[in-house]
Amino acid sequence: MTATQPFSLDAFARSPMAVPPLARDAAGAIDEAANAAIIKHLEAGGVELLLYGGNAVFYHLPLGEYEPALEMLERVPAATTQVVPSVGPTFGLMLEHAKVLRNHRFATAMVLPHQGITTSSGVATGVRRFVEAAGIPALLYIKHEGFIEPEDVAALCADGLISAIKYAIVRQDPAEDATLRRLVDLVDPAMVISGIGEQPAIVHLRDFGLGGFTTGCGCVAPRLSVALRQAAGRGAWEEAERLRRIFEPLEDLRNAISPICVLHEAVAAAGVACTGPLLPLLDRVAAEHQPAIAAAARALLQEDETRHS
Repeated sequence: MTATQPFSLDAFARSPMAVPPLARDAAGAIDEAANAAIIKHLEAGGVELLLYGGNAVFYHLPLGEYEPALEMLERVPAATTQVVPSVGPTFGLMLEHAKVLRNHRFATAMVLPHQGITTSSGVATGVRRFVEAAGIPALLYIKHEGFIEPEDVAALCADGLISAIKYAIVRQDPAEDATLRRLVDLVDPAMVISGIGEQPAIVHLRDFGLGGFTTGCGCVAPRLSVALRQAAGRGAWEEAERLRRIFEPLEDLRNAISPICVLHEAVAAAGVACTGPLLPLLDRVAAEHQPAIAAAARALLQEDETRHS
């Protein structure tokens, strides 16, 4: 994969896009061996797409770690695995990251959403300037209502600046989503992926025609996540729903405590790899929650291994 090749949407029909944690050693340095173990676990389960964003805490990544992280993400995954790093979330960091990306082979990069000090047209301008600076299209991450309006997204897509869109606005009922409906009316639904894991994925794929979904818990159970994507692709919605329910115990803990922190704990507790400390401004989940997370992670991994046996 090179920066001159377009990001391929074809893999969305075969594989979820895993969003792994970024493992660190006891001293807090990026741990290549542990990250390689996570990546190999995902690849062995059939995952073809890796996105390093929120779960990898790219929001808080020191600038001095950015290039070493990119070098590792070029070196470790299989040649057939599509890897997407992230940039931002501030405009200044987007431009600094763009300078580094110019020296690497990534076909796209996700723009992390910044909440609060933004306007929709300002975000669109920032994405345009990032794409110009980096020389690659952006994967747009829509996480908050009003961050960027569907009309501004459509204009970016029409100009060929967007590789894909991760849609992750949480709704009490994912079927009732006027913003997502407007978005898929204005852009090709195949380039939009559900960005909140397995729980709303069936509704998003079946009712809105989205092209795929991201998975955090698939870092523990990649075979189950791939099976869910493939069942949805066949229109086997009852099978997809049965698989979705297997993820619920760990997903419920993520929703109740912290999606990022619980996944970081779960990947380690399941024995996939030691993930180490989290970067500030985050921290490890409280000790009182760790037994429940470990139990849910190990049960999920066992279900995944049962499918493989």
